[in-house]
Amino acid sequence: MSIWVVVADSAKARILMAEKPGMELSEIEVLNHPEGRLHEQELTTDLPGRTFDSVGEGRHTMSSSVDPKKQEMIKFARQVTDHLEVGRATGRFEKLYLIAAPAFLGHLREHLSASLQRIVMGSLDKNLVAQDETMVRAQLPDYL
Repeated sequence: MSIWVVVADSAKARILMAEKPGMELSEIEVLNHPEGRLHEQELTTDLPGRTFDSVGEGRHTMSSSVDPKKQEMIKFARQVTDHLEVGRATGRFEKLYLIAAPAFLGHLREHLSASLQRIVMGSLDKNLVAQDETMVRAQLPDYL
């Protein structure tokens, strides 16, 4: 029974695995999203447009409904959950734990399929993506 632990933030997702409950974790895959580390100014190529008020002579900038940084986070969350769905469908794991930076964890949860939601055994809203496997394992239940 393979258990996957996803440790992620908006720019990197590490997939760790334990062959059986209680075993140590080993890293099996890393998904990178360098755009997640860029500043908002680097993600936009142009300034927002300007528009006139419908009444009067005022002018103001137009803004998008989702800022570019958040849009990149959503895009990467979809990429990660799509990758997890392929792993689940091909029988690579039976249980799943999610550990992610708080904002990113919300986006991951939002994009999980019903099939993945059923096998999520737990989640933790901490950014441990830079920590080693031993430190990540210490944050999980003794018996996965």
